[in-house]
Amino acid sequence: MKHVMKTDQSPTTIIIRLMVGVVFLSEGVQKFLFAEELGVGRFAKIGLPSPEFLGPFVGSCEMICGALVLLGLLTRLAAVPLICIMLVAMATTKADILAGDGFWAMMHASRTDWAMLLGSLFLLIRGGGRWSIDRKINSRWKY
Repeated sequence: MKHVMKTDQSPTTIIIRLMVGVVFLSEGVQKFLFAEELGVGRFAKIGLPSPEFLGPFVGSCEMICGALVLLGLLTRLAAVPLICIMLVAMATTKADILAGDGFWAMMHASRTDWAMLLGSLFLLIRGGGRWSIDRKINSRWKY
């Protein structure tokens, strides 16, 4: 477990944590508040299977993992489902744009997706940084 919580000493990692955590936490909450537009209804519209299950499941994952990222608790572990969410989101919502409108239209439409994907990958690689609960817990373990 100590390797999952291992992190670097970078003080600037908190900027990426704030960006990724706030966006995912907010999006997860909105999947419940605006279920027809952003949750179950949206998942049904784009043709995902079992939208009644997937909408709340994805929303819950986004809220829980977003909160963990904000706290810097189990940051690397929390980044994994967020990366999966972004890969599925990009594949299911941006492929049609790419096919219909071309590369640049797809890149424009997916700019937030890319930021969340790359931010989550950064956190998977680097961990929570200097101001994280991971660092506080990890510094207490002897190697």
